[in-house]
Amino acid sequence: MSGKAVHRAIPLLVILIGVLGLYFTASRAYAACGAVTCFVVIGSQQQVPQAGLLTTNTIYNYTPMRLLSGTSGVIPAIDQTERRLILDHHQEVRTITNTLTFDLNYGITDRFGLEVTIPYLWRTHHHIDGLGEDGPNGEGEPTTFSDNHIGDMTITTKYNMLPTLRSMLVLGFGAQLPTGSTQATDSAGEVMEAPTQLGRGQVGLIGSVYQTYELIPHRLNQFSFASYRHTFRNNDGYQFGDEWNLNIGANVVTFPWLVLLGQFNYRYLVHDNMSASLEQSLPSPTPTPGDPIVIDPNIENRQVPNTGSTFLAFSPGFQVNLDGLFDSPLTRMASLYFYSQIPVARDSNNNLAQGTSFIFGLTKSFQVLKPEG
Repeated sequence: MSGKAVHRAIPLLVILIGVLGLYFTASRAYAACGAVTCFVVIGSQQQVPQAGLLTTNTIYNYTPMRLLSGTSGVIPAIDQTERRLILDHHQEVRTITNTLTFDLNYGITDRFGLEVTIPYLWRTHHHIDGLGEDGPNGEGEPTTFSDNHIGDMTITTKYNMLPTLRSMLVLGFGAQLPTGSTQATDSAGEVMEAPTQLGRGQVGLIGSVYQTYELIPHRLNQFSFASYRHTFRNNDGYQFGDEWNLNIGANVVTFPWLVLLGQFNYRYLVHDNMSASLEQSLPSPTPTPGDPIVIDPNIENRQVPNTGSTFLAFSPGFQVNLDGLFDSPLTRMASLYFYSQIPVARDSNNNLAQGTSFIFGLTKSFQVLKPEG
């Protein structure tokens, strides 16, 4: 594909992303229950490095989740131990996730690359448990959860279909491995609900496409990125909903050492599914607290009503190329970057919604093998 052909393809990619965004926004959205992490496109992660070049990213990610104004946060309980889905059983308060991600991106050839992503998470969560069941008037009891551990690792193979001086088109296929914890307990000693655990407990498959083009060589760069994840049902009978990500942005070089960054990020999470019986909590508060009412005792695959989300954000930031400021072995092929992910539109469906998040990162490349020739 020629450079002119790539240039003509850019508007088509933008239109495609817009159409898909409208389609998913029009679809029914289910709120995020538990936790999410913020997401931005970092070129050094998505690209295929030249042969023999190892690019590392160390990324810190802070993601708060709180209730939006006018929402109650009353949602079902997920009891994967006894396979019970209990409607209106607890009330969400907040979730905060800190993530430190170590990413290794290696160019096996100039077109083919391999990437390994290892996240380490610290997560705290607070909700009111046992509505209609616990407390003198069935108002529930405050329950907290915290855990820190390695999350689900991802291994991705990537192929650069368009390795030119001004453009790149990278197709990726990855597998998310169930290395994260799934059996951590809350302050009451019960196994915490699956959406809040650090791992999903089953393999996930991820497909992606990354496109970039230099509109003005060495000055203005445009990019887009789309991905899709499907995770299989885990041994607890829980299956996380599919995830779609659509992103578009641009980078502007102001000085050789300073790059201004900006991108729009769209994420659509499909509702989760659980093999469970179905119950209903008593109204809260109530003068006579009691056990939930059984609606259907059969263990069947059921949609989890308050999972999934629709989220659109604008993420401005900047990148400092350290080798443009200081010439030393430590600063060569190294850069620092920062993003703030600011929500533009959120559909939380009476549940926790992602707030303004922050990303700090360090990129460093190493020439492991010299290119042939």
